[in-house]
Amino acid sequence: MIKNLELNKKLWLLTGVLSLLLSLIGLINQSIYVKVVSQDILPGVISQDLINFIISILLIFIAFRVKKKEIKIQIIALSFLAYLFYAYSIYAIEQLYNSFYLFYLLLASLSFWSIVVALANYDSDCFEEINLNKYIQYLTITFLILIPFLFYFLWGSQLLPLMKSGEKQEFTFSIYILDLVFVLPAMLITAVMLFKKKALAYLMTPVLFFKGFTLLFSVALGSFLRPLYNVAFSAEEAFFYLILSLSFLALSLLNFQQL
Repeated sequence: MIKNLELNKKLWLLTGVLSLLLSLIGLINQSIYVKVVSQDILPGVISQDLINFIISILLIFIAFRVKKKEIKIQIIALSFLAYLFYAYSIYAIEQLYNSFYLFYLLLASLSFWSIVVALANYDSDCFEEINLNKYIQYLTITFLILIPFLFYFLWGSQLLPLMKSGEKQEFTFSIYILDLVFVLPAMLITAVMLFKKKALAYLMTPVLFFKGFTLLFSVALGSFLRPLYNVAFSAEEAFFYLILSLSFLALSLLNFQQL
């Protein structure tokens, strides 16, 4: 699928190794977050490091083993890169000024430009003969439209009071920036491309869905970890993100079956 796969594999390997080391340090030595993260937020950071660690191992494995004709595996790698870009962009935007901050910036940059390099060199011919089941296509398009409007409403309802009061809340503005600037517009654009049966849409759809699954599952996991850090547990929030993450996983698998 990706024409210059060897170059991409080197970028994936570098990204995976750096992320593996950083996430492992964060899991083993959680004190690196004491001065930069409040106690209420710490469970979410640890859950994100745990998912980062798992995804980094898988990305390294893919970088060593993937072959040029293995389209699905390459798409999974791009999904992992999209997740890592989001995860380390949060650390960068939220100003986690510990000893590893420059590496957070480096990983956000590496993962983003690795995606750009891959998309700039993908072979559209691999997707020309794909004919999505019409029910899966309509379901996918509907989901790609409804989810952005849901989060536009949710984030908008939270942003307007903050804009009025001028209050700054920890670990929220990075989410607003990344979702409103990158993720939600990407989903709407992909919905339009999928409706027009553009080749790039068949690549982007599972990437966005699988990235959504990993990210939302990380949020759900962080909610379940709260009692371990003496933080109030919200069952509604935990199960909302868990169910939503599993919905993304189901749709990503449905689209994978069509490739």
